[in-house]
Amino acid sequence: MRAMAGFIQLALDFFSPALAPSPARLAPAPRSQAARPPANPSLSRHPLSHPRSNRDCLLAGTQVGYELQRVRRRSIGLVVGTDGLCVRAPRWVPQFEIDAVLQARATWILRRLEDAQARRGQLEAARVNWADGAQVPYLGEVLVVRVTQGEGDTRRRRARTWLDDSAQAPPTLNVALPPQAGADQLRDAVQRWLMQDAEARFRTRLEHFAPQLGVSWTRLRLSNAGTRWGSAQSDGTIRLNWRLIHFRQEVIDYVVVHELSHLRVMDHSPRFWDTVASVLPDFAERRQVLKAEVLPSWND
Repeated sequence: MRAMAGFIQLALDFFSPALAPSPARLAPAPRSQAARPPANPSLSRHPLSHPRSNRDCLLAGTQVGYELQRVRRRSIGLVVGTDGLCVRAPRWVPQFEIDAVLQARATWILRRLEDAQARRGQLEAARVNWADGAQVPYLGEVLVVRVTQGEGDTRRRRARTWLDDSAQAPPTLNVALPPQAGADQLRDAVQRWLMQDAEARFRTRLEHFAPQLGVSWTRLRLSNAGTRWGSAQSDGTIRLNWRLIHFRQEVIDYVVVHELSHLRVMDHSPRFWDTVASVLPDFAERRQVLKAEVLPSWND
C-alpha cells in the first residue's frame, strides 16, 4: 500500500515469481566451513552462466557462471533472475566465504536457475514476429494479424485496423499499412487497437461489478506498468494494465473485482479477500493464472 497526498492507493502486482528476481539474504559463512579455492574469472559460455559473469563455481557437478558485485552491505545476498545468478557481497568478505555460501545453497541456486532457464524458453516462445501472420494472445485465444497494403489514416499518420471475427477461427485483426511501413509500425498499430479494445471491455466490467460490491468508481486509467496488473485509489480511480487483454475474460474479471474491492477495504486483510470472494468465489483459481501465464514482450 502506498500513502499519497489526500488519498490511499492499493496496487495489484504481477504475481509471476519467475519474472522477478528471487533474493536470498545470507550471513557470511563461518571461516571454519570447508571452502573451494577462488573461482576462475574467465569461463566459457554455459547455459547457466550470467551474461555478465565474472566468477564461476561448481555446484553439485554443474558449472555455474555468476556475476559478483562488491557492494556496501552487511551480508552476502544471492539473487536469481532470468539472466542468472548474481552475488552481492560486502567488500570486506573474502572469496572463500562467498564460495562456502554458494556450496551451502547449491540446491536452491540450481533449482532457481533451472526455473529461470525454463522461463527464458517460454519468453522466447511467446515472442511475436511482427509481420503478416503474427499471432498475439487475445482474451485467452489467438488473434492473427493480417497486413494489407493501404495508406492507413493519412491525417493522423496511423494504420487503419479492424477486427474480422465473423467466421474466422481464430479471429483476424486486419492492419492497413503503407508499403514502406516496418515491424515497429505494425506492432504499434496492433498495440493501439488492443488498448482501445481493453479500455472498452474494462469499463463494461467495472460497471457490471461495481453495483454488486456496493462501490462507485470515478475514473479508469490504462496502465503500462511492468510489475502491476492494477491499482485502486480512495478517490475512486482505477488503473488497469492494458495487457490484461491477453487473458481470458474470467481473469480480467478477477483483477477488476480485486481493484473494486479495494474501494471497500483498502488493504489485503481477510476482510478484503472475503469481499472478493463474495462476488468471485473461485478467485484463487483465476489468480493462479496470473502467476503462470507467459505473455509476449512489447519492448522487443
